Amino acid sequence: MRYVDKTVVGLTLAFLVLVFADFFLAEWMRFVGLQSLARGAVALGLLVLWRSGLVSFGHALYFGIGAYAAAMLTLVGYHDAFLLVFAGTLVSGIVAFLLGFLLRRYRAIFFALLNLAFSMILYGAIVKTEELGSTDGFSVLAPTFLGYAPEGEAVQTTLFLFTLVFTYIITVGVHLYLKTTLGSMSMAVRENEIRVEYLGYSAEKVIHVKYVFSGLVAGFGGAVMALAIGQVDPDSMANWNVSGEFVFITILSGVGNVAATYIGALAFELIRTYAFEYAPHIWQLILGGSLLAIIMFLPGGIWSLFDRFRKSEGTRR
Repeated sequence: MRYVDKTVVGLTLAFLVLVFADFFLAEWMRFVGLQSLARGAVALGLLVLWRSGLVSFGHALYFGIGAYAAAMLTLVGYHDAFLLVFAGTLVSGIVAFLLGFLLRRYRAIFFALLNLAFSMILYGAIVKTEELGSTDGFSVLAPTFLGYAPEGEAVQTTLFLFTLVFTYIITVGVHLYLKTTLGSMSMAVRENEIRVEYLGYSAEKVIHVKYVFSGLVAGFGGAVMALAIGQVDPDSMANWNVSGEFVFITILSGVGNVAATYIGALAFELIRTYAFEYAPHIWQLILGGSLLAIIMFLPGGIWSLFDRFRKSEGTRR
């Protein structure tokens, strides 16, 4: 029997189920799903870095660049979702590529805080730029899709389907990349960089590639988020607390599987939504308590539950 990649099969089944469900979901559920896909994509980039032993406290930099790049194109008359998301992703990737030459030299807290510093530079620049709406931001008109201009609820339905397709492609691509020689270098770089160098690989180049990828997917997530909420502003796109949310989601998810980040992002959105609705004065305390509980009882994240289940099933057999 030929080898079957269970992760690819699972992702494909989940994709098909969500495509079918898109036409029946309530509007608020579809909106939560869109945000989960956007944030989950950013967390996927952090997962790739995390496996190499690196944590970024500043990926709102690329999330914000992707969002603003897409939104700024709408100001000059471009509204096609394919163009907007591609532009947001590309610009973020270019910035990540350039900053990567500096950041690939650093590790641990230095890497994390340098990312934070760059993200706060972007935040400050946006706040001081009146043409970009300063702290208020500006609205983003509903996108079109290769000439198709949906109206009403059809806008969100089409955008959800659009995001699903590209998220599926990105996630499967990342999974397959992580199984290649370069992708599997993550743990080696984390454990012993000198040994990686002796094997003929450059640890800095390996990290640079992973960093550029994380910037690309963060830009993708930012562009999708801008289209989903129809608004960009520095506090929701580029502030330090946005970067903290991505780290929160990554810890909540665990790094055992590429699908974990979307499950964690959905859990994050649901916890925050219901906490804010039923306990608006202490919703942040509830979020923090949830993270603390995960760290204490599920240090491997939500995905560790699936690993435990599979191990228990294997033991029974």
